[in-house]
Amino acid sequence: MSSVRYLFISLFSLGLVIFAVILQQVGYQEVSFLPCPLCILQRVGYLGVAISCFLAVGIAPLRKLFHGLAALSAAYGVSVAAHQVWLLSHPETSCGIDPLETWINQFQLAQGLPWLFKADGLCSAKLPAILGLQVPEWSLFWFTVLFLLLTVTFFKKQQ
Repeated sequence: MSSVRYLFISLFSLGLVIFAVILQQVGYQEVSFLPCPLCILQRVGYLGVAISCFLAVGIAPLRKLFHGLAALSAAYGVSVAAHQVWLLSHPETSCGIDPLETWINQFQLAQGLPWLFKADGLCSAKLPAILGLQVPEWSLFWFTVLFLLLTVTFFKKQQ
């Protein structure tokens, strides 16, 4: 894969995280989208894809390694987003406050950058749909696209 494509994927992933922070800070339809623990874990997945793709551009001899790490980050994101989509469709399984929230909020990153990594919301909260889908459904869609793209291109021969 070319450096331009790695940069595009990196910037796209960062853009999705920025969009999530904007939803958190500004809101949508007068509703603030507080991030739940699973949302924070998905942000970590997007940042993993972004950083790995950015490093693939900068360190050419290790490009295949960073490509693989980006694909693993996307696969991780698919699993977290799929779990949250499942929770949205089965709200009776949620008990309210997620014990994962306390664990995530104790990390140094959550304390140093609370606007990005602090979990305040509920994983099963139904928020307004954006273009017909809930945010976790959009996240699952984009993680799946990134995972498929990175996996297919991982096995393609370099030209």
